[in-house]
Amino acid sequence: MATFSSRGLRGSLLEEMINMTNDKYRENHLALIQKIPTPITPINIDKQSRHITLAYFDQKSTVDYIGSVQGIPVCFDAKECAKDTFALQNIHPHQVAFMVDFEKQKGVAFFLIYYTAKDIFYYLPLRDLLVFWERMEKGGRKSFRFDELREEYCIKNRNGFIIPYLDKLQMDLNERTDD
Repeated sequence: MATFSSRGLRGSLLEEMINMTNDKYRENHLALIQKIPTPITPINIDKQSRHITLAYFDQKSTVDYIGSVQGIPVCFDAKECAKDTFALQNIHPHQVAFMVDFEKQKGVAFFLIYYTAKDIFYYLPLRDLLVFWERMEKGGRKSFRFDELREEYCIKNRNGFIIPYLDKLQMDLNERTDD
């Protein structure tokens, strides 16, 4: 039996927590966010259990989640990090390009990062990620440290929401209007 530490289930717990949060947001008429499935082509299917045992990805995925929050289009990707340093190789150039294009269309793009060793969820606005991304592209570090992040974007559990990221989305939006 596979465990959460296996490569195939990596992020499954985080995904489940986000899905539960999104369900609660929907029930409270705050947001409508959907998980975007990664398109695959099955190669082998176990006939007894009807489970896919081997498959390949049809195309590169863009983001994990997309939807609307009070009429504002949003998209985000969820990542886990076991250390204090987040390797930018965990984010693909096509994802960044999609998110940049999404924001050009008046949407909001961000990352939700779960720092497992610290048990901290973090809302990373795309504009903050781009600072680290551009540093890497100019030959600098290929990662960023937790202590480089803005503390105010750490997500605190409240009001029964597992990962209440809408508070940080509001902070993100406020900063955009202040610019």
